[in-house]
Amino acid sequence: MVKHIVLFKLKDEVPAEEKLEVMTKFKEEVGLNMNPGETWNIALYSEFDTLEDVKFYATHPDHVAAGKILAETKESRACVDYEL
Repeated sequence: MVKHIVLFKLKDEVPAEEKLEVMTKFKEEVGLNMNPGETWNIALYSEFDTLEDVKFYATHPDHVAAGKILAETKESRACVDYEL
C-alpha cells in the first residue's frame, strides 16, 4: 500500500476571500487547514495499492481538472509517497 500525501500553500498576496472561494471549490477532494498559524492551507491524503496507481491517478482527467482550480492561487506544493 502506498500512502500519498500532498500539501498546497496558496499565495500570500491572494485576498482572503479569493482563497476561501478557491479552497471551497477544491474542498470536495481534500482537507482544509483550520489552523491559520500553519504554513500549508490544504492537505490531500489518499491510499493506493502501488506507486503505478499513484501515477495513473495523477493523469486522470478528474485529477487534472481539480488541479486547475488551484492553478492561479497556488504558491507551492509538497508531496510524499510512502509504502507500508
